[in-house]
Amino acid sequence: MRGYGFGSDRADILLTNARVLSMENARPPESWVAVRAGRILALGGGDGWKDLLGPATGTVDCAGMTLMPGFVDAHCHLLALASSLRAVDCRAEAAGSVSRIVDLLRVRAGATAPGEWVRGSGYDEFYLAEGRHPTRVDLDRATAGHPLRLDHRTGHASVLNSRGLEAVGIRRDTPDPPHGIIERDETGEPTGVLFEMADRLRRAAAPPAGGVSRDKALLDGVREADRLLRSMGVTTVHDASPANNLERWRAVRDLRDGGYLAPRVVMMAGAAYWESFRQAGMATGSGDDGMRLGAVKVVLSMATGALLPGAEELRHLTEGPHRAGYQLAFHAVEHEAVEVAADTITYLQERWPRGDARHRIEHCCECLPSTLDKVGRSGALVVTQPLFTHLYGDRYLSLTAERLRPHLYPLGSLRRASVALAAGSDAPVATPDPLLSVYAAVSRVTRRGAPFDVGEPQGMTAAAALAMHASGGAYAGFQEGVTGSIAPGKLADLVLLDQDPTRLETEALREVRVAMTLVGGRTVWEA
Repeated sequence: MRGYGFGSDRADILLTNARVLSMENARPPESWVAVRAGRILALGGGDGWKDLLGPATGTVDCAGMTLMPGFVDAHCHLLALASSLRAVDCRAEAAGSVSRIVDLLRVRAGATAPGEWVRGSGYDEFYLAEGRHPTRVDLDRATAGHPLRLDHRTGHASVLNSRGLEAVGIRRDTPDPPHGIIERDETGEPTGVLFEMADRLRRAAAPPAGGVSRDKALLDGVREADRLLRSMGVTTVHDASPANNLERWRAVRDLRDGGYLAPRVVMMAGAAYWESFRQAGMATGSGDDGMRLGAVKVVLSMATGALLPGAEELRHLTEGPHRAGYQLAFHAVEHEAVEVAADTITYLQERWPRGDARHRIEHCCECLPSTLDKVGRSGALVVTQPLFTHLYGDRYLSLTAERLRPHLYPLGSLRRASVALAAGSDAPVATPDPLLSVYAAVSRVTRRGAPFDVGEPQGMTAAAALAMHASGGAYAGFQEGVTGSIAPGKLADLVLLDQDPTRLETEALREVRVAMTLVGGRTVWEA
């Protein structure tokens, strides 16, 4: 008989006959977990659980399945995911051509009241038969009586029809915004394709007065997003929207309090709004176990061909929140952006040292050896998206410069350099499916079956990939003391898998399924 716990209270719930992967310091698998008041009471092997059995204790026979900490999606966009789930699905699997997209949008327009927005999401021109972005001319064929917005799967581009362009005030003489591009045809007319203009579009089609709670379509989308996350074993999400302000904080807080969102939320603050959070008495870590304030999100973009903001401006933007004690999260995709982010973190720490700033680099898609060296010396952790190499790897290999291909999403190199890693889906850019992401991190194979790595192998073991999706995410959110592993006193956020990924061959990882999800010891999803 063996058990590890605290106190002598009886358990509320006992999960027995399991293979327990605690993710605690290479601890061997246990066979049972006891929960009391939403937290782990004890875990162990043998029949030690019987000592914790009381008259009101509920029991779950796990039938030999694998119990592990709930998954942490360390980078997603909650409200964008909710919105995408209510939009017309224009991903490659649903619409392989511009003409098919137009047909799908026409059907939705026919069921939409005149004048209301029609939304589509998830298209990727690389996977369309025409090999190009749709344009306003295409979308005008779907509807002339509705403003129409079609979002690229990355969220960094959108296409509007003529009515949509009119609704957001974009005309021939409209100048490009500082960080965005209005694509134009040879005559100078907008084609309808907009790059890096999500903020303007968001303001033009904002929810009605009262916010999310008064927007039925978005509220329905939140319900769908919640159901999707629970079914995939996700028990915590880090919302990484740069538009997050106090109003959004309150809206998402209301959603959790109202029972619309089971997963816990770590919400980043947009860089433009961090001072309003400070004035409200909030800093990184403020909140409670249900919802906490995370990092200040700073976006580095090369959409115009030049890095914006530049190095000096970035130092100016980040000095205030760093000195005030906030964690920083740098959106950095290209190697130039990753280098400047790492340099900025190093500069801030050298000038105003903080013992555990735990600043983050989000994405880190291109990471040359020289870049990797800077990331390592900066002390930053990297929140990456392993699933992108599988879902979009063929596009990356086709469009990325040859010298950069060996250095795309170099998970192995980052681990060997002792860079702390966490994983996120970037949903709705990709499905928030951590098990498929684990497969991608191990296999490094594209959706079309091609090897993604063209140089040094960058895959990892299933155990390391699982850790990146659980304990790694908890660490990225300063939550390793309460979640991310199974240990006495920690929150009972758990996922039961029908197989143990650490015992499977690579291709068999695709067959693992979630059998049960628990948040705070409460079952929120069962297969």
